[in-house]
Amino acid sequence: MHRMKLNTSYSQILSLSVPIMLGSAAQNIIVLSDNVFLYHYSSLDFAAAGLVGVFYLIVASIGYGFSRGGQIIIARRNGEHNYIGAGTDFQALFLFELTLSIILFLLLQLFSRDFFSLFINNPDILEKCVEYIKYRSWGVFFSYLGVSLIAFYTGIANTKFIIYDTIVLIVVNVILNYFLVFGKGGFPEMGIGGAALASTLAEVVAFAVFIGYMIYDKANRKYELLSIHRLSIRTFKSMFSISSPIVFQSILGIGSWFLFFSFIENVGGRELEISNLMRTVYLILSIPCWGYSAGINTLVSNFIGNKKRQAVLPLIYKTTKLNLLSTMLISMPVVLFPEFFLYPLFGKEDMTLILLAKPYMPMLLAILMTFGVGGIFINGLIGTGHTQTALRIQTIFTIVYIIYSYLMIKIWYLGLNWAWGAEIIYWGGIAIMSLLYLKTKKWHFLKF
Repeated sequence: MHRMKLNTSYSQILSLSVPIMLGSAAQNIIVLSDNVFLYHYSSLDFAAAGLVGVFYLIVASIGYGFSRGGQIIIARRNGEHNYIGAGTDFQALFLFELTLSIILFLLLQLFSRDFFSLFINNPDILEKCVEYIKYRSWGVFFSYLGVSLIAFYTGIANTKFIIYDTIVLIVVNVILNYFLVFGKGGFPEMGIGGAALASTLAEVVAFAVFIGYMIYDKANRKYELLSIHRLSIRTFKSMFSISSPIVFQSILGIGSWFLFFSFIENVGGRELEISNLMRTVYLILSIPCWGYSAGINTLVSNFIGNKKRQAVLPLIYKTTKLNLLSTMLISMPVVLFPEFFLYPLFGKEDMTLILLAKPYMPMLLAILMTFGVGGIFINGLIGTGHTQTALRIQTIFTIVYIIYSYLMIKIWYLGLNWAWGAEIIYWGGIAIMSLLYLKTKKWHFLKF
């Protein structure tokens, strides 16, 4: 019977984190793919996609946040070698995500027009956003159930298939975007609706492929995934109590970004464009950190389940070093030569926007390095199950972030470098507070 051999080697951290990195990159790549196709299709569709794409990322992050809580519990059971318990927890997570997806689908179908009407003045952009949601909302079922499958395989530290499934998702999405946005190969020309339908169909295909793999995967038989387990209310409560702070963390993070960009918009259109480009580059270059963050959740929880708490801090330090190295390797070329790397995606007849953003690239590198430490430390803390403590730390620094942004943008505007400095204060503070808490050893005694 295969059993995960726990060690703190760099190779184990990499073997677990790299597939998750690609999996966590999937939603970012789908948004990027939609944006690039629509950028070359119509300026109206592109403008609407920028807005509605971020909105849908919030929807996706709710399902993903709850799956992370399930992943931590599954990893703990797996570390304890309680395999049937891990299978039971997976079924509870799957049922929970299904219920959640039905609620979100109904909300999107019934209230999206009313919601967008609250803050969109342009009637054409409003219609485009509603059209996008009409097709994209069907993907909620497959997105939420899909992340529960990823949470199970990440929790048991068997992540190789996530790479193949992510490749399927991305390839299908890009091909369908080409056919449905522009109306190629006999398909109707659908613009933004086509981009939404392409993303939804890609998620359906990826989910079907993953279910097929799970049914035929002999290594998971010991978890009895296809047997009917008795699910207790206690399991759901435990999952909800660990997951809900992670979901609130996502909402806090995205909400503070929304405020930041609304402040920037008041400064001027050009500053907003430069910041939007920086945000897109930031999302792409921070992909390693999201992968290592999910990996450290699983490894920490597995080690604690295996009664190897003394290995947790060395593991977090090693993951931080790997993350900083990976981020530096992919970031340096983009920071030094943005004209070369960004032009294929965001260049049309000139490179004005890319050249305007170039002076702010060193600041972006500093942010990525600070995030590279803070992101791993806070996720190491989340892996211990102390999600309430992690939420308290993030809440404190979200308040600091908003006050700093308000002062540096609305009161004393000293330029975009000072404005974006809010990110360094935020992640630097989170890194220090998380490390101080991990050193107290209060997290040694939590059971679930």
